[in-house]
Amino acid sequence: MLKIRGLKVDNLSNAIIIDQQRPKISYYIESDQKNAKIVDGIIKVGDWSMHAIDNVAVAYDGPKLSPFSVYEVSVEIKDTRGQIAKASTSFTTGRLHQSWDAKWITDGSYKYPGKKKSPKTMTFRKRFGNGKSIKSAMIYATALGIYELNLNGQKVGNDYFAPGFTAYKHHIQYQVYDVTKALKESNELHAIVGGGWAIGPFTYVRRTKVFAKKQAFLCEIRIVYSDKTVEVIGTDTTWDVTLEGKYVETEFYDGEVYDATVNMDKVKFYKASLARITINPQFRATYGAMVKHMDTIQPIGHHISSKGTLIYDFGQNFAGVIAIKAKATKGQKIVFKHAEILMAGELYTEPLRSAKQEIVYIAKEGVQTYSPKMTFMGFRYVSVEGIDSKDLEIEGYVLYSDIETTGYFECSNPSLNQLQKNIVWSAKSNFIDIPTDCPQRDERMGWTGDIALFASTAAFNFDTSRFLDKWLIDVKAEQRRGGGIPVTVPLIRVPRQYEIALPMAVDHWGDACVLVPWAEYLTRGDYHLLSMMYPVMKRYIEACQFWARLFSFGKHRKIWKLGHHYGDWVAPNSNLMQWMSRGKWTGTASLAHTSSIVSQIASILGFEKDSKYYKKLSEETAIAYRKILMQPNCSLKKEFQTGYVLPLHYRMLSDKDRFRTADHLARMIRENDYKIATGFPGTPYVLFALADNGHLDDAYKMLLNDKAPSWLFMLKAGATTVWEKWDALREDGTSNTGEGDGLKCMVSFNHYANGAVGDFFYKRIAGIEPLTGGYQTFEVKPRLGGDITWSKASVLTAYGPIKSHWEIENEVFSISVEVPVGTRCELVLPSGKKESLYNGSYTLSEKLLDGKSL
Repeated sequence: MLKIRGLKVDNLSNAIIIDQQRPKISYYIESDQKNAKIVDGIIKVGDWSMHAIDNVAVAYDGPKLSPFSVYEVSVEIKDTRGQIAKASTSFTTGRLHQSWDAKWITDGSYKYPGKKKSPKTMTFRKRFGNGKSIKSAMIYATALGIYELNLNGQKVGNDYFAPGFTAYKHHIQYQVYDVTKALKESNELHAIVGGGWAIGPFTYVRRTKVFAKKQAFLCEIRIVYSDKTVEVIGTDTTWDVTLEGKYVETEFYDGEVYDATVNMDKVKFYKASLARITINPQFRATYGAMVKHMDTIQPIGHHISSKGTLIYDFGQNFAGVIAIKAKATKGQKIVFKHAEILMAGELYTEPLRSAKQEIVYIAKEGVQTYSPKMTFMGFRYVSVEGIDSKDLEIEGYVLYSDIETTGYFECSNPSLNQLQKNIVWSAKSNFIDIPTDCPQRDERMGWTGDIALFASTAAFNFDTSRFLDKWLIDVKAEQRRGGGIPVTVPLIRVPRQYEIALPMAVDHWGDACVLVPWAEYLTRGDYHLLSMMYPVMKRYIEACQFWARLFSFGKHRKIWKLGHHYGDWVAPNSNLMQWMSRGKWTGTASLAHTSSIVSQIASILGFEKDSKYYKKLSEETAIAYRKILMQPNCSLKKEFQTGYVLPLHYRMLSDKDRFRTADHLARMIRENDYKIATGFPGTPYVLFALADNGHLDDAYKMLLNDKAPSWLFMLKAGATTVWEKWDALREDGTSNTGEGDGLKCMVSFNHYANGAVGDFFYKRIAGIEPLTGGYQTFEVKPRLGGDITWSKASVLTAYGPIKSHWEIENEVFSISVEVPVGTRCELVLPSGKKESLYNGSYTLSEKLLDGKSL
């Protein structure tokens, strides 16, 4: 039977709001027949149709779409056997750039309290009636700040932190909520607006009022009556505002103060004022993945500390908020504090720096429920003051962007399975509207280096299409005039962030403009993303070349040593100056790598002249690295693991040189007792550099080592997420807050960057690796080792699910593979035997001798 699955418009399968003229339609195909081929396909949108056998990101190319309209979408396909499959969905258009029948409003009397302070939370109110039969009612809303809507006492929608974090100067999201069933004859809408990213304290220097002097709100309530008349109730000076609502304080770092005793019917409201907005962003209906309550965690226990503090343990480090049910008296003050770890049985808050991560709840009388809505925390442990445990029920709401889990990995080694869970949890914890660095301290910023190196791992585990595509729009908008990419996106300037007038580029951080869209393309197959980012990539590589060429001659013009480098960032047993001094190696390798990828992208997009140019640039840069930065015998004068890893994994060396280089790397690793010594740039690739260049056994020994520093030492120390620094906890149980490495109080127990090792799980242990976009062609080539006797993995690709399950029993290797319709699998058995497989399920086996193929 032929079936259409996963029909999506702009990567959404339900509640689809489209705010562009060329939405993209995608689906995948299932067939119970092997080698099924599609010979015809028809896609219809309204009255428009087209024939297309492509099923990945097919762009609508019909008549201009109208705003506020519903369009039916249908797909019909036929295969070579004459089987037919059909599927349908619909989408609703947003404003499509239509001007607002509303004005930005604020509290005109409010004065911001001062530097680094949290702004007062504003609550806006609109009372309105409705006396006719309603066909539909929609709310279109956005804010400078973050907002929460309540209509007739009920929360509107299930989003957190709307409108989301974007490069506000350039574009801002608005949300669309269907409230047709919620309207009554008499209605009251409240909008609670906190400072959020745009107004409140943000970044580790707590910058405030970055995009406006105070919060502002913009909203339309659009009611379509059964008689086809339309009423629009827009924000203006007829709306009311107060600073005396239930939300007393709201801030991402410090938390939330909520007064449940406040009676909103008795609060003093006054007329809102028109806001003076000095930026002019483009409005677009939500195009990212909004933060939502995605899971619930129960505490595994609680205890009273030696200081008499009640502390709950959730058993998992995560990002989110608590939810409570409490029996309390009116005015009772309950304080909740959050931390990732305990020291001597108490909350260890030093790594939070200035962030309080505190919830203050002022109770009303009786049994009541509460959960913060305008903040989030990174935590495993919560201390409670002001209430006895017998009067309290508490649970954790896991918050992260609404992304679908698409990847799965498991093997015979329980430690690697736990590490995979830690990787997934760190990703969830840091996918809070943008890809952040950490979810707990006074930072939580969109550091480009972290996601550049983790994007491939993330794209396997989750459908990151809307999440990362949104962020890449910010990357494009924030690109500097000279071509450089800021190290944090969206950009909020902080001291010493090297944002100077020259075309500043930072290797492996700025590389995000290449590595993130490339990872997305290989997983999703959407070349439109490559097309959008291609001009950004070209300008970025030119900026990199500027720094390499500056004051240089001959082959040295390909050595990127000037400018700012983070180098071998947070490599263990080194310090800040040592990391940065390695920038000449990391920068030059970066230039070779990114130009090689851009050469491939140029070819995919049909720019063959560009492709040849970037290929030549990559080759010449690789030669310069070999000739200038390495000794004749391929060693480094001042050895460090990353200096060998990058040219190996980036394929910068000849066959002869790569094996000699790999020997040097393997020697270093053996001499270091298989402990990790790479920083951010080298960590994702160190195992590949070994395994793919004659040292597979060394790769597995390094992976399975549990001595500090190592991935498995984190587990031995009790980690449930991935750490920022390898020695975040030392073997003696103390925490490394950076006293000796030049990073004062910089330690996070929930960073995903070092979790990029997950790629080795999927691509080498399970053996699944894309060869062309969307896994249209892919390889399954398990690399046996580490006494692993079986592995299961799957990934939902643009063409459907790929599955690989292999095991070794009685010296026989067997593997089962599922291949989606429209793809080709290149299966490579341990013996080297190759099979080309098309859609269907397959099982193959071969005899092994001493764990190796005959």
